[in-house]
Amino acid sequence: MLPAGHKIAFLIFAMVAAGIGLRGFYHVFRRIRAGQPDADLRFDRLPARIWCALKTTLTQSRTFRKRPIVSLFHSFIFYGFVFYILINFVDALEGYFPFSIASTGLIGAAYNLTADILSALVLIGVVALVVRRFLLPSRRDFRFNDKTLLHEDVRHSRIAGDSLIVSTFILFHVGSRAVGAGAKLVGEGPDPLQPFATLLAHLFTPANAEAWRIFGYWGALGSVLAFLAYFPFTKHIHIFMAPAKFLVARQAPSGVLPAMQVNLESEEQKLGAARLEDLGWPRLLDAYACIQCNRCQDVCPASATGKSLSPAALEINKRMELNHLASEPGFENGAASPRPLLAFALTPEAAWACTTCGACMEVCPVQNEQMLDIVDIRRNLVMMDGEFPTQLQTAFRGMERASNPWGINHEQRMAWADGLKVPTIEEVPNPDVLYWVGCAASYDPQSQKTARAFVQLLDHAGVKFAVLGKQECCTGDSARRAGNEYLYRQLADKNVATLSAVKPKLIVATCPHCMNSIGKEYAQIGGDFKVTHHTEYLASLVSAGRLPVQAMSASVTYHDPCYLGRHNGVYDAPRNVLRVLSNEFVELGRTRENSFCCGAGGAQFWKEEEEGAERISQNRFREAEQTLASSNGNSDKKVLAVGCPFCKSMLESSPGKDEGTTIAVKDIAELLLEGVLGQSGQNGTQLPIVRPVATHEKSQPNTMDSDLPVYEEKAAVAQTAAVLESTPQQLQAPVTDRKKWTPKTPVAKEPPTPLQEHPIGVEPASAILQVTPAETPTSERKKWSPKASATKEGLTAPEPPASSPGDSPKDDVNKTV
Repeated sequence: MLPAGHKIAFLIFAMVAAGIGLRGFYHVFRRIRAGQPDADLRFDRLPARIWCALKTTLTQSRTFRKRPIVSLFHSFIFYGFVFYILINFVDALEGYFPFSIASTGLIGAAYNLTADILSALVLIGVVALVVRRFLLPSRRDFRFNDKTLLHEDVRHSRIAGDSLIVSTFILFHVGSRAVGAGAKLVGEGPDPLQPFATLLAHLFTPANAEAWRIFGYWGALGSVLAFLAYFPFTKHIHIFMAPAKFLVARQAPSGVLPAMQVNLESEEQKLGAARLEDLGWPRLLDAYACIQCNRCQDVCPASATGKSLSPAALEINKRMELNHLASEPGFENGAASPRPLLAFALTPEAAWACTTCGACMEVCPVQNEQMLDIVDIRRNLVMMDGEFPTQLQTAFRGMERASNPWGINHEQRMAWADGLKVPTIEEVPNPDVLYWVGCAASYDPQSQKTARAFVQLLDHAGVKFAVLGKQECCTGDSARRAGNEYLYRQLADKNVATLSAVKPKLIVATCPHCMNSIGKEYAQIGGDFKVTHHTEYLASLVSAGRLPVQAMSASVTYHDPCYLGRHNGVYDAPRNVLRVLSNEFVELGRTRENSFCCGAGGAQFWKEEEEGAERISQNRFREAEQTLASSNGNSDKKVLAVGCPFCKSMLESSPGKDEGTTIAVKDIAELLLEGVLGQSGQNGTQLPIVRPVATHEKSQPNTMDSDLPVYEEKAAVAQTAAVLESTPQQLQAPVTDRKKWTPKTPVAKEPPTPLQEHPIGVEPASAILQVTPAETPTSERKKWSPKASATKEGLTAPEPPASSPGDSPKDDVNKTV
């Protein structure tokens, strides 16, 4: 027990420190509550949520997904602190009551052995992580690209300072308890079940043992109480907030964006997020749950290729700003935060660099939702401020005018099928399969090869199928990922109405983006459809023996599309087909849920890539080249297989691909058709690809876009039409042919550092670019606004008044939105 004076002093100290600490936690709760109500259910199925949170927390399963050695040391600290809740409680009682847990009984022996071992492991874990954090400068885990916007506290080394404070606290807290346990054994005698404490007992004598025991009591328990006041401001708060985040984790797949009601007639409606309080409260909880491990930055394709985006910096910047707001009680009471997100969290350039691949959310140990923050910021930029990359203007207008982002007249929707027998839903009203062709396969010649191969395979297998033909329009995926929720709803509502009338048994899509939108996101607006990817359906046909295949002599590797794999969990079906097609199938280094994006998602396909060290597709294609070059296959023929039209286009047009490479980029349907034709003795038989013919007519109304806004022809659309009407040789290039890309500013690189987790040689972020703000070009952002009225449930827009030539852009936005 403690002496009487120490008992009184410690009790007073405990009450004061606990009061200060609890007050700090209460204000953290109020700052989180300042966020918006979330669109997703966060407290449904509570018993299941509690069990999942406990299981995920106690097993550390998400932490061990990456960096197994580092995660092992982290687990020493975590399990030590979990058990230290009991240890601290027992030690506190021992200070006031005359009892002690001896190792004579089974329970006492287990308790003392566990406490002793965990004390040693915690100290080992802390020392190991401190060495890694401060003495291994080659690691990029705690570095950011030079272009990344960092909060002033981060620039002033607040992260390093916080790490030192937390590490010092853990060492002192656990070390003090170990010292007290060792001093206690001086009087009780050595205990073989407390080897660490017994070792420390040799440092004390019977004369000073009692003083050291009291020191250990105050040092261990007093440091915990004192640290409570600092806890709300440190990253160590994640020990409580991470389990809370597991408890309220979003249940929807990462490919499903939160639902959003858009009413442009409302004068006070906020669309998207401009400030911290505009984010949903779970996204403010993210900032406190973040453990600052930077794993999300490691897997981010934008960050890996030298862009300014860092999902880790986004969360850290949010945390730092929330800490500053602790001194401004008005924020907790509903007042606006002093700065917009684009002033401290990330730059507009970073917001538009995101490919929405979901890798950051997949790898995050605490299930943070960085990608959703970025989408909300884009929604505000597009629908409130009218600020977005100018190239998206053409895509938006194309979707509005012609129901496709290419802007090609909707009457050409079925031109891809010329020469093939492709029945429409009018001709086959009750098909077993409704093939959703998608815009890419309808208008892009490279993607047409996939569509034509797929329908030939369906014919060969005797499948009763049909297409919607001209009833089909863009799903709105690119519009939604670009932040244009209004345009997405126009397109999505039309498709839901069409499909609900058709009532298909099964929809098969060759585009994962279409599959994701129709199968998952349309459920938010009443669309309940069974959708599968063409690789899944083809795999079932092959396994059923309906598509006999002749194996090809080629080395094949497969690129997992983000919206097929990571967002929808389809990994095995494409591989099952490829293993039948080739005996020389080899996996890429980054594969399945760890796949690296092609760079097309998040509406990136329709705009120029943000400035960086290289294109995302270039990074990925280089990995494929290295993988196929190092394969042990005997064939000189090398194929990079894909399952997404956008992946195919990006990887096919990747800079450097035409510089002597022999790798062919083909969709799995194309490869399977070759195998089927080879089996049937028709090697090389293939119907020609037919391009749609664009018209120069202005917005001829049709049944699909009669209520969509109509815009005048833009230069980009006219240029597309000119390409479409050129010679057959020229028509072999994709409609959206991408020019060879090079960085717009000089790139200064340091020697690359070999990284175990980046097998293809991704350079450390700090060595990618050295660009000052003055040297970074500012992309022109152009206002977009709908120019038609629409009245739907939760989706309305007024007819904008005519603006005078003297109106400013901001005035025009205010009139329109």
